[in-house]
Amino acid sequence: MTKLSFNNKKNTFYASLKASVDQYFTTHKIKKTGNWKLYAKSWVLIPGALLIYASLIWLFRSSAPAASGGLIFAGIVLCGILGLALASIGFNVMHDACHGSYSTRGWVNDLMGLSLNALGGNAFIWKFKHNIIHHTYTNVDGIDDDIAKSPVMRQCHSQKWVPAHRFQHIYVVLVYAISSIAWVAMMDFNKYFKRKIVSTPLQKMDMKEHVIFWLSKVLYAVFYILIPAYFVGWGPWAIGYLSMQMILGLTLAIVFQLAHVVENAEFVHIEEDETLKLDEEWAIHQVKTTANFAPRNKLISWYVGGLNFQVEHHLFPRISHVHYPAISKIVKETCRDFGIAYNEFPTMTRAIASHFRMMRELGRKPALQNA
Repeated sequence: MTKLSFNNKKNTFYASLKASVDQYFTTHKIKKTGNWKLYAKSWVLIPGALLIYASLIWLFRSSAPAASGGLIFAGIVLCGILGLALASIGFNVMHDACHGSYSTRGWVNDLMGLSLNALGGNAFIWKFKHNIIHHTYTNVDGIDDDIAKSPVMRQCHSQKWVPAHRFQHIYVVLVYAISSIAWVAMMDFNKYFKRKIVSTPLQKMDMKEHVIFWLSKVLYAVFYILIPAYFVGWGPWAIGYLSMQMILGLTLAIVFQLAHVVENAEFVHIEEDETLKLDEEWAIHQVKTTANFAPRNKLISWYVGGLNFQVEHHLFPRISHVHYPAISKIVKETCRDFGIAYNEFPTMTRAIASHFRMMRELGRKPALQNA
């Protein structure tokens, strides 16, 4: 099994940072979990998505075959909006809940974390893949599943180059758009049956988790395929479903790519079955491999559930995203005191441009392969 460890003996950076952040919560007498701001978003996003779903079925339940061009266009737009709403549920509700930061009550976190299952994924697999592997071994090629997209995409210099990568900065848009369909239809099943995520064995699932896995997959098929297809017909359903999924996939992929696959974010490579020890503490590795974007844009922060503050999230994943704007000041100051570069893009547009520049650069044939 591939193994990587960090030099946490001194741990001076994180100890100082954690003390300052803890002091912030003590001074302001607030909990580190979600508050009314997060719960209000939940009450907007979840009922909103259900309302759009019901409206689509009601509008097209009998008129789909003879629907006018205007009504068809409106339906496609509504499906796209549904995709945006589902993505925001993932960013805000699911993400905090699966990290245990939505509520102080464990059962509430478990319940709200199942919103991922309602989106077509699986909370158990995601928690292991994301919370344990990604948050520990961020941007470590050979362990981190988030950058293990080879040969379709080359996301760091240590990954093998193939000729198609010359055009990856163009075709990745399509890859991102179909990523949520691939997640629902293939990726979860691949991890479930292989019992492995890249080089790491999947944590053992008990009977309850097996039942949840299969039951939620069946319910997904019922609510996203069978019910709408029954009421509106297979053709209109296919158009609407693809519209929803492409917007959902593109939104999820772009936001998560901006966290780590951008210029100045660092990467580490480890071979299969290799043992490697990095000469830096875990927290410094998190800062070096992560980037923020649009920190002063409140609308983006609201929609993406604070995931534009990825540095803070990676350092304190069990603190709710509603607190990230406040503690980002502490993180920046501590990074400055320790001489650690703090990666941040002032706008989302600049972060997106950086991502595509990086994908284009990674698509060029490496010099060693020219020899």
